[in-house]
Amino acid sequence: MSHPADHSPEPAGETPSRTPARPCELIAPFGDRGLVDLVVHDPDERADLLERSQNLPVVPLSLRVQYDLEMLAVGAFSPLDRFMPQEEYESVLYEMRLAGGELFPIPLAVPCREEVLRGHPREIALSDEQGDLLALLEVDEVYPADILREMRAVLGGRDSAHPLVIEAKNWPSHYLAGRPRVFGLPRHRLHGPRCLTPAQVRERLTAMGSSTVVAFQTRNPMHRIHEELTKRAMREVGGGTLLIHPAVGVTRPQDVAAALRVEAYEVLVDNYYDQETTLLSLMPLAMRFAGPREAVWHAIIRRNYGATHLIVGRDHAGPGPDSHGVPFYGPYDAQAMAEHYSHEIGVRTILARELAYLTDEDRYVELAYVPHGARVSSISGTQVRRDYLAKGVKLPEWFTRPEVAEVLQRAYAQDDDASGA
Repeated sequence: MSHPADHSPEPAGETPSRTPARPCELIAPFGDRGLVDLVVHDPDERADLLERSQNLPVVPLSLRVQYDLEMLAVGAFSPLDRFMPQEEYESVLYEMRLAGGELFPIPLAVPCREEVLRGHPREIALSDEQGDLLALLEVDEVYPADILREMRAVLGGRDSAHPLVIEAKNWPSHYLAGRPRVFGLPRHRLHGPRCLTPAQVRERLTAMGSSTVVAFQTRNPMHRIHEELTKRAMREVGGGTLLIHPAVGVTRPQDVAAALRVEAYEVLVDNYYDQETTLLSLMPLAMRFAGPREAVWHAIIRRNYGATHLIVGRDHAGPGPDSHGVPFYGPYDAQAMAEHYSHEIGVRTILARELAYLTDEDRYVELAYVPHGARVSSISGTQVRRDYLAKGVKLPEWFTRPEVAEVLQRAYAQDDDASGA
């Protein structure tokens, strides 16, 4: 069952606050196996595995696969507990189902070059780009990677402008399947203490005292319209906890750098959200920009973090226009698929309606409720860059908070310096 965001033309107020409550019981992780944990916590076992890995063939992981490894290891992909063997991979491609029958829309395997496979090793060490060892993989299976077929199944096509299609041209020729034993989470050193595991997020949410948790997914800086959407969503469900959960793994090359986005999220949450009912946590997810499938994936992931609701916007997880200038997915395709599977996942979709800013009334309303003849203000992404950031012109406060605008101006200046160097 879906919950459309506030249909009323009334102005949005502040997120409902509440008296701090006793710890609550959160929704269980997706599937019936609990939260997967592939991290080796025992120091002696970890030392033994590291020593053993020194003598194994090594597969250096791309940044994308490092993020996949981390999300798998900490249970964000529960009930999945390994990189997929071919039969399961095929099932996910065409049925969106794991071997046990659980819904799962995105395939996951370790890309590997053929030369590493000489001698048919049963164990392989996984490292980052610098050669630091991250995990020992017990190899269950090796199979050829058919990248174009995968793109067609997951993305619905293989248009040359899609960022994943562009990236996949350089992927290795084979896939490895197996259960990793992880002794180093690769990205926490980059994203810091805000990057919480599902277990850590659940601990925080439990202490915050509400079993109703609304998750908001984003990969962009949050402007006033996003703030409005989240606060309307909280009113729609009658209060609870808002989990602002931006993806800080691999996104699009032209996206604002993760470190600056995080700074923008922090100043927004610190100054304009109720601290008792809002949790900001970074999620090390490598996005696929798979539109409808990715919306379903995001809902499964958010359940593992403790969410009961997910805000799904227009063109959720869409990559922008294709090589012909046409959007890859319809504006509501992702909402429709997330809603279709919401009962099975156990995470209700909150459909984010398109909002408009009424210039003379200083408020946002749903597009359907714009009065006839009313003045409406809007700024496109191109205008933000060309007419404001590039010229050092301050973004209007109806569009974004001043603290966020300052971060964006700094981000643009850094990019401009880098491109001119």
